[in-house]
Amino acid sequence: MRRARSAVIAALVCLPLVPATAHADPPAPVFVDGQAQPVFSPTDVVRESLWVTAPVDSDRNGHDDKVYVEVVRPRATEAGMKVPVVYQASPYYSGGNDVPNHNVDVELYVPGKPRPHAGRGEIVSAVGPSPAITWRYEQYFTARGFAVVYAESLGTGKSTGCPTTGGRNETIGARSVVDWLNGRAEGADASGAAVSAEWSTGKVGMMGVSYNGTLPNAVASTGVEGLETIVPIAAISNWYDYYRSDGAVVAAGGFQGEDADVLAEYVYTREDRDVCRPVIEELLAEQDRVTGDYSHFWDERNYLNDVHKVEASVLAVHGLNDWNVKTRQVVQWYELLKRHGVEHRIWLHQFGHSDPYNVNRDAWLVLLNRWMSHYLYDVDNGVERENKSTIQREDRTWAEEAEWPAPGTRPVTVHPTAGGDTTGGLAVRRGKGRETVVDDATKRAEDLAAAATSPHRLSYATGALATDLRISGTVRADLRLSFSRPAANVTALLVDRAPDGSVKVVTRGWADPQNRHSEWRTSPVKPGHAYNIRVNFMPDDYVFRAGHSLGVVVLSSDHDYTLRPRPGAEFTVDLGRSAVTLPVVGGRSALHDALG
Repeated sequence: MRRARSAVIAALVCLPLVPATAHADPPAPVFVDGQAQPVFSPTDVVRESLWVTAPVDSDRNGHDDKVYVEVVRPRATEAGMKVPVVYQASPYYSGGNDVPNHNVDVELYVPGKPRPHAGRGEIVSAVGPSPAITWRYEQYFTARGFAVVYAESLGTGKSTGCPTTGGRNETIGARSVVDWLNGRAEGADASGAAVSAEWSTGKVGMMGVSYNGTLPNAVASTGVEGLETIVPIAAISNWYDYYRSDGAVVAAGGFQGEDADVLAEYVYTREDRDVCRPVIEELLAEQDRVTGDYSHFWDERNYLNDVHKVEASVLAVHGLNDWNVKTRQVVQWYELLKRHGVEHRIWLHQFGHSDPYNVNRDAWLVLLNRWMSHYLYDVDNGVERENKSTIQREDRTWAEEAEWPAPGTRPVTVHPTAGGDTTGGLAVRRGKGRETVVDDATKRAEDLAAAATSPHRLSYATGALATDLRISGTVRADLRLSFSRPAANVTALLVDRAPDGSVKVVTRGWADPQNRHSEWRTSPVKPGHAYNIRVNFMPDDYVFRAGHSLGVVVLSSDHDYTLRPRPGAEFTVDLGRSAVTLPVVGGRSALHDALG
């Protein structure tokens, strides 16, 4: 494991650049208070285009795939200055195609029955001239003595190969650029002439948002030498959890019906429109939108399997209200990084699928600068010894804490009590009786949670809290359920009930009761038989204010996220054998104080 290294970096006065001579020292970056300073002209840069050979043949044409790369480096590198690289790999530089999503108004799978059909419409190609590749961070970094490198993911733009939505070939393609920067892979320009990165120190930091942040996770999981740090923002760590949840087929927020094949079709922007067709057809078959089971297809796309190989430090950034790439993605990655001793830090904000540049730009750029200066230029600025957690609260203020989840967090269990058709209670003691939900996927979960009464959800809540109550981590509902049909969705919401009667959904989770034993295996559900079903909510950090109530809502289908079968299926909750576990900061005593 790479550890923090100390180095003395001379702070040189930046002089106008002149041609290097035998007696002139090369230009050098300048650091003040542990931060690289903007001493180079961000417009006086060298731009290069090339293709890096990746040791994979994902388009099956008998030749290694080629990754299209663009380099932007300070002109001072022509005078002998060697620089590290901030590297962004992306499938999006050349736009995307108009791709219809899968139909989600389908019946759920029942073992032994014919499989439901969920078709898609015609795919419309939108490939045109590739736009110029740029990035809001480009001039920021080049002005401070870093090179910026872009790479088009396999199957996109000017790269060859095929897009596979997180498959191993995409990881290898993105990793090959790190290898080229360290002299281990071949690069060539459009004429075929060899191109090397003699200007590079070999130190690389990968960074990006969404898919562009997922590729850093993937490459770091290979343990590639030279990748010193990654900054994954709103990034995926396990593609199964992006399109599934505990066996249920679940959408990325705002993209109902998208799946691995749809995303691959969207980014398939290389000129050859036929070569990858068999590969994408395989994605359609192997992703399995029918059972929702985990499989070797998804296991290939699970970077958590290889966290033990990660050598790069990780600054993980995520929105607590990101329902596209949900918080489970960053939390499960972060927990394993901690467990394996990887240098780590987390930065959580109150917004959705967003770059922190748009959230708290000035503070973010200070942290990012110090992080990259330390890990790519060896500046001993102490960033690796600081608090590990930066979190934005609901009132938009910021706090730093030693770690996340918040120190002092303990699991506390509460139980639903009778009255869920209106609003039952949440209490430390177990409830009694059974209550029933009738599924209606045409109704949105937020509307059901806010309804004063409904047969389509069960609602339970504490009384008005006497003190603030903070949760930090993953809420879990363990429900004893029996079903009227052999297939059903199970959805649970954590809600904040304000004194004025308004209801806010804080976080939610989904499960398929057919996967109650394992994500890997569908097990039949016998109508009328009771089962223990666990619903893991998306992790969160949230403060319920004094005077508000903490609530849990249980329903079946979630209109905006799950498949939507015909209405009418029922399940019954055994209150006496159901519980909700809350990660409470301060544990049982904090809950006791809040409940009064």
